[in-house]
Amino acid sequence: MTTTMSATTTLRVRLTALAATGALALAGCSGGSPDGDKPSTGASSSSKSGSGSSSQGQNRTSADAGLPTEAELAQAKKDVEKLTTKQLAGQVIVGYYPGSQSEAAAAAIRKDGLGGVIIMGDNVPQDVTAGLPAITSAAQQAMKDTGRSWPAVIGIDQEGGPVARIKAPVTQLPGGMAYGAADDAELAAKISKGQGQELRALGVTMVFAPDADVTVGPQDPTIAVRSPGSDPQRVSRAVNGQVKGFQEAGLVPVIKHFPGHGSVTTDTHVDYAVQSQPVSALTKRDWVPFANAVKAGAPAVMTAHIVLKDVDPNVPSTLSHKVLTGELRDKLGFKGLVVTDGMNMGAIVKKFDKGGAAAVSALKAGADVVLMPANATASVAAIEKAVASGELTRERLVESAARIVATTRHQQVKAPATNVVGAHGEDAEHFARESITQLGGSCDRPLVGKSVRLDGGSTSDRAELTKALSARGITVGSSGTRVSLIAGGSYNAGKASADGGSEADSAGGSGAGSSTKAGVQVALDTPYVLASRPAGAVGLATYGDTPSTFAALADILAGKAKAGGTLPVAVGDNEVGDSACS
Repeated sequence: MTTTMSATTTLRVRLTALAATGALALAGCSGGSPDGDKPSTGASSSSKSGSGSSSQGQNRTSADAGLPTEAELAQAKKDVEKLTTKQLAGQVIVGYYPGSQSEAAAAAIRKDGLGGVIIMGDNVPQDVTAGLPAITSAAQQAMKDTGRSWPAVIGIDQEGGPVARIKAPVTQLPGGMAYGAADDAELAAKISKGQGQELRALGVTMVFAPDADVTVGPQDPTIAVRSPGSDPQRVSRAVNGQVKGFQEAGLVPVIKHFPGHGSVTTDTHVDYAVQSQPVSALTKRDWVPFANAVKAGAPAVMTAHIVLKDVDPNVPSTLSHKVLTGELRDKLGFKGLVVTDGMNMGAIVKKFDKGGAAAVSALKAGADVVLMPANATASVAAIEKAVASGELTRERLVESAARIVATTRHQQVKAPATNVVGAHGEDAEHFARESITQLGGSCDRPLVGKSVRLDGGSTSDRAELTKALSARGITVGSSGTRVSLIAGGSYNAGKASADGGSEADSAGGSGAGSSTKAGVQVALDTPYVLASRPAGAVGLATYGDTPSTFAALADILAGKAKAGGTLPVAVGDNEVGDSACS
């Protein structure tokens, strides 16, 4: 990929992305199933879909965008109606499994009849390219062994930045704010397609990304650098580009976290948050990216455990019929897959999940996928009991199960070979150059001389930048231009969850402050610290600390490339869209 785009091309991309393109496919799913259980016979013989393919064929190299067709939903409904109520209860759960052994995920699927599993950081084996395909293949086999001919959901949080379950050798990407800084929907699609191909090669079928939250700035403790920015339209362009790329790679992208987590200041990993703003305000800000993604045919939305005070002041949105059905489905018109945020989070387990009750509440509210309940076995039993008592209808389970099966089949393409893993480093460097944002200084000459003094950041940060600068003929030592790395930012989410560890997989505490020394100051996370840089200092915001980030940073410091990004958030006196190089 070339390092620059013409102004005409960039303008065309951005104007195209602004339009709410793509007709929303109809994906209604009727019920009509008997109340009693039927014997399990697996999928009907008329189904053309195998466990790892879609009915459109194994030879596809790019998945169809948008939602499943009515025919695909009808076939899925026909298939899942053959399941017993207990099997349906398991099918709508995507659960956690312990460890990184090849049979661990398969055992979880067999035990409770789960519809799939989520891969957390502690599930990733040391040998990623050999070990992870073994795990995901075993999970797919477990689906067949339990009489189901459709694909398992193999989900993962792989946003980039602080939330990336798989590290090297997968190509590492910066946080979501980098997409907002680059503000190029076509580039976002290309980067996400490459990342998606790497995940598909490892057996992943669903990615819990991109983040569609609109951040309010430094006071946002949970989303921070994960958000593409504070401008709803800029966030929309970033989100729709990423959704397109992931879909082209054959993944089901899940945009998150409705009704918006960027403007609340409580961490739902710890307790539920309350959104006090009225719906009239949310529709102009927080809901804009979700509404635009719905219009463009996004296949799945993740809910947040946020109490929407103006709509339902009693329960988190994940458990609220008024929010999930009344607002998301009825008012925004979303017809796709509704996925809960992790049901093991403090916002749910502290108050709402006695004996698996939260799974029942989420399904009654309108959710389709119950993600990572604290106790999958108890949740299956609670769902089965709720159907027996009439609290939850079997028809509701069939509706959700059919949506899961149809959506997963619709997106499946033949996975590429594992040699694609880590093959997008050059694209990642280009992305970093187009997103890194410069404040102050000149863009027409190098920012440093032939030698630099490097401080701040972590030991690995300094080592990575030293290597990149040395490759460009710049010596790192005790003299020369001072370059200060400012690690961390405001991302503090979920230091511990009930199962599967914390949300953040990399350091990022809120204590990182700006250096008082002039030179070049580099914010490796959120850019807000650059507002307090000393007079005369150049500020660079990178939104990440990956090897590709440091390579691009070295190019910019050496004057071999210009910082292509613009601010996705306000930083001191600098407004959204500002850059010394724009």
